[in-house]
Amino acid sequence: MPASASLSIPAVADQLAGLELADPVTLVPGLRTVLAGVVDPRKRRGVRHGLVVVLTAAVCAVAAGARSFVAVAEWVAELPVDAAVALGVDRRCPSESAIRRLLSRVDADRFDAVIGAFVQRLCTTVAPAGRRRVLAVDGKTVRGSRGPDQPARHLLAVIDHHARVVLGQVRVESKTNEITAFAPLLDTLTRLDPSGVVITADALHTQREHVEDLHKRGAHWVLTVKGNQPTLRRQLAGLPWRDVQTGHRSTETGHGRREIRTLKAVTITAGIGFPHAAQAVQITRKTRPINARAGTPGRWRTETVYAITDLKPHQARPDEIATWIRGHWQIENGLHWVRDVTFAEDLSQIRTGSGPQIMASLRNLVISMHRLAGATNIAKALRHHARDATRPLQLIKII
Repeated sequence: MPASASLSIPAVADQLAGLELADPVTLVPGLRTVLAGVVDPRKRRGVRHGLVVVLTAAVCAVAAGARSFVAVAEWVAELPVDAAVALGVDRRCPSESAIRRLLSRVDADRFDAVIGAFVQRLCTTVAPAGRRRVLAVDGKTVRGSRGPDQPARHLLAVIDHHARVVLGQVRVESKTNEITAFAPLLDTLTRLDPSGVVITADALHTQREHVEDLHKRGAHWVLTVKGNQPTLRRQLAGLPWRDVQTGHRSTETGHGRREIRTLKAVTITAGIGFPHAAQAVQITRKTRPINARAGTPGRWRTETVYAITDLKPHQARPDEIATWIRGHWQIENGLHWVRDVTFAEDLSQIRTGSGPQIMASLRNLVISMHRLAGATNIAKALRHHARDATRPLQLIKII
């Protein structure tokens, strides 16, 4: 049964415990069952708190707004007796040092794979009916993880446009860049059929190898073209755009400015040296600030952006392409801004081992679960769960 944006927490908790998918034999396991797939890096002797218990406690604490290992330990220590028993920490709570040491040693890539598959299976129930599934590939640097002798960790994630949840994440090695992580990231979509899916990405990923890989997977793509592909950009800019009618136009007023966006699309028949390209797109954005105090608007500022897609005109209308491109730009606000501002990720002092990536993954998971529960304001959802220790446990169907 599809999840509604207005579902109550208990109702969504029931979904998190076991959802019937298109295949009635397959059920979505509970989060604790899924977390059992993460390997405990410790020796068995002397282990007081199981890995699943610590990971589950960390998920619940972050769902209540915890931003650090200290905050996770404090949240666990203040649990009511009934909640502590349900969580499995009724006798002696794990200390901050125990939590920090364990989560800094956990295989972060394995953890990302496990929770990514979990969220993917949940999202099969909220896919937009009758519309293409659109996924955004975008990277983020965890700036607070930078140390005296180590660069900041950089993570590449794939996000569902419709549900605005993180379906997968991989680490970008320090001596490489996002380009090399693109195919491995798509490989993490083990629970989704890529056939027919549309992938959006910024100009860095406008690479011939990427579109060939997507073509083999049966996926479509919409990619921005900028200066990293100078020849392709000149070819697109040289098209007779003045003779092309506007296919879509939208206006928006907010955040102290007025914005007008127009999109033109033209079918590619020849002259564009890019594999599988079917349409070229020109997006013109005109913005001007609105000075409410003076009562006079500022000057217009115009920006022209080009994009390219393998979708033919009968497969993607101009308004759909405009929505997908706009949706990709909004990932910055929907995910990165939330992690930076609501969770203060860039101010985090976690730098050791797997800690930075594990905490980033926990934030992704919590944001995704709150959104699947119908939350539109993550900060408000965190405050709601922080007021009652049982609410995070209800969210993941522990009680």
